[in-house]
Amino acid sequence: MTLEPLSNTGALVFVASGALAALALYAFGWWLLSRGPAMLRRLRPRLGEAYVVARGRPIHEWLGGRFPRLYPALAGRFDPRHFRGLPLTLIAVAGVYLAVVFFGLVEAVLESEGIDAFDDWVVALVAPLRNPYLVKLFTGLTKLGDTATLAAVAIVATGFLWARGPTWGIPAVWIAIAGSQVTTWTGKFLIDRPRPAFLLEVTAWSPSFPSGHATGAMAVYGIVAYVIARDLPVYRRRYDVTYWTGVLIAAIAFSRVYLSVHYPSDIAAGLIVGGFWLLAGIAAAELLRRRPDGTGG
Repeated sequence: MTLEPLSNTGALVFVASGALAALALYAFGWWLLSRGPAMLRRLRPRLGEAYVVARGRPIHEWLGGRFPRLYPALAGRFDPRHFRGLPLTLIAVAGVYLAVVFFGLVEAVLESEGIDAFDDWVVALVAPLRNPYLVKLFTGLTKLGDTATLAAVAIVATGFLWARGPTWGIPAVWIAIAGSQVTTWTGKFLIDRPRPAFLLEVTAWSPSFPSGHATGAMAVYGIVAYVIARDLPVYRRRYDVTYWTGVLIAAIAFSRVYLSVHYPSDIAAGLIVGGFWLLAGIAAAELLRRRPDGTGG
C-alpha cells in the first residue's frame, strides 16, 4: 500500500509543532538549569570537605599504610577538588557505560528480532510525515552531517582556535572527529548491516550500522560547542550554545530516518559512539587546559 504524502498544511503544522516543542523544552531546561549554579556553589565545598574528612578516617589511614603506592592513586581518582580526580573518573565511567550500551545494541542488531520490530514500528510512524517540501528541508539538514561537511567544520574551528584561542580546544576537536570516523567506518564494515529500502532520491552506498551522520554530528558539533561554551562568562550563553547544538544534532539524526537511509537503531548507535568520542574530547580539552606550563591556551 502506497501512502499519500503529507499535505502542505500538515507539513506546516509538523514544522510549527517541532519548533514550539523545541522552544518549550528550551524554556523548561533553562528554568531547571538556572538553579544549577547556586546549587553547585553550595555543593562543591561540601564535596571537598567530605573528601578530606573521609581521608582522615581510620580505615583510610590503614589502607594508606597497607598499600602506600596503590591506595593514594586510587583515592585521588575520587577527589572532587581537581579535574584529574572525581570529574575525570565520572567521564571515564560514562565512557565505559556508553561502550557497554553500544556493544549490547550491536548484539541486539545481530541476534534479536525485537530490535527489527522496534525499527519497523518507528519507520511506520515516520512514513506518513513525508512531504516534498519537508524532504527538501531534511535533505539540506542531513548534509550538515556529511563527512566532508564535518571535516570542513573541524578545519574552520581549528583556524579560529589557532588565531583567537583557546588553543587547547584544537586537539579535542580532532580527537572527536578522528575517533568517531574510525569507529564508525570500522563498525559499518564489520557488522555490514544492509540499508533500509530507499524510498526517495537520497541514497547511500555504505553499510547502515552505525549512522555516520549521527556519530559525526554528536562528536564534532558537540565538541565545538563545548569549546565555545566552556569559557563564556555568562551562564545563559553557555546554555544557549549547548541547547541549540543539541537541537541541530537531533535534527540531523532524525533526518536520516525521515529520508529512509537509516534504521532508528543505526541512529541510536551513532549517537552513542559520538557521545563516547565527545567525552574523550572533553577529557582531552580539560587536561590540556590545566597543563602546568600554561600552553593549553
